[in-house]
Amino acid sequence: MKHIVIEVCAGGFADCLSAAAAGIKRVELNSALALGGLTCTAATLRKVKKYTDLEVICMVRPRGCGFCYDVMEKEIMFDEAKALLDAGADGIAFGFLKANGEIDQAETEKMVDLIHSYNKKAVFHRAFDVSIDPYESIQTLIACHVDRVMTSGMDETAIRGMELIRKLQNQFHDQIEILPACGITAKNVEPFLNYTQCDQIHSSCRSYHFDPTTKLGGVDFSMYPQEHSMDYDIVSARKLQQLIDKVGMLNL
Repeated sequence: MKHIVIEVCAGGFADCLSAAAAGIKRVELNSALALGGLTCTAATLRKVKKYTDLEVICMVRPRGCGFCYDVMEKEIMFDEAKALLDAGADGIAFGFLKANGEIDQAETEKMVDLIHSYNKKAVFHRAFDVSIDPYESIQTLIACHVDRVMTSGMDETAIRGMELIRKLQNQFHDQIEILPACGITAKNVEPFLNYTQCDQIHSSCRSYHFDPTTKLGGVDFSMYPQEHSMDYDIVSARKLQQLIDKVGMLNL
């Protein structure tokens, strides 16, 4: 088995500290993971770079829902990407789609050019998974010189989408990095990697932390369903260590 890189999906500074303490080398830094991940702040990034040696890929996503943006949203995304790169980001995760589900090639090329002008990594995130055709989309990303694409194989989880992930890895791995994401845990990582032959994974190792001020009186700021209605998401040190241990066994 080739060496496997684990990238942790971090929702903030505390998650990055947990990842670094566990020996993780790379994180994707977001805000608002309950919305699928939005742009992180430059202030958070600077703190992460000050207190850790992590490689930090910063999410640039201005809102929840889809990935077909208006002119002002795109302008903000480019401003945010530049601010994060100036603040020390090691890469930017982003995604642009047209209304018909095609990759927006013009905007993708423009973003890649910006990122590469800093000699950093250009990562197309899971907007790929709602694009109209995986093979057309990945060839467009390759033509745009995107370094890495994150994908669940156009399914709800990477486990359910591993057939497509396997095909993308086999056909395109020497032209673009394939980063499987969503639903990968210590329990399923071994058969997943054996089948897909990928050499990196993205995992949230999600757990929850209670905040008693989430709901008081008639006001409710819940982000999650009833079981976790008073919680916010965090990286579980236990789940992360279990994943690291399992992948470590595969790396031997």
